[in-house]
Amino acid sequence: MAQAVGVQVSPRAQIMIIEEKIEVKAMCLFVYEGRVLVASGKTFQGKKGGRKIVPGDFYRVLGGSMNFRETSEQAVRREIQEELQSEINNLEFLNVAENIFIYAGEKRHEIVFLFSGQLARKDLYHKEIIHIVEDSYEGDAIWVPIGDILNGEIPLYPSTNYKNVFEKIKII
Repeated sequence: MAQAVGVQVSPRAQIMIIEEKIEVKAMCLFVYEGRVLVASGKTFQGKKGGRKIVPGDFYRVLGGSMNFRETSEQAVRREIQEELQSEINNLEFLNVAENIFIYAGEKRHEIVFLFSGQLARKDLYHKEIIHIVEDSYEGDAIWVPIGDILNGEIPLYPSTNYKNVFEKIKII
């Protein structure tokens, strides 16, 4: 998220400097019986300060931002533990995706380390909806058919060639 830094230049004026940065993330695909576990994304509408959240316009792979001096593997394991309270078995690196986009009216740039794995908590494979509560996010994770992702019916981010990804993990 862009951060604003205030710089006082006169008693009557203030200049806002927007910090532009590249976000580095680690995310993991969990596949079970032809479906992928994804989190519901949020689209914002309206003016800044009065934004309305419209859930379900897109979906995202589970995971999140890396911390300084944290490897991508450490980050994805931490993020999945935070989001799902589960360890990851058979973690495998898949690829790196780069995305440049506008979200909530802000220019964004991210590099995503994409993994696949299996959830240690087997009960999660049988839940239709998994509620996620974190400091910066609250929403639901759901299982969606791989075919809906491949045919574009379900927009999935980070944006990458999911046909190649699913072929690499021998799903299709």
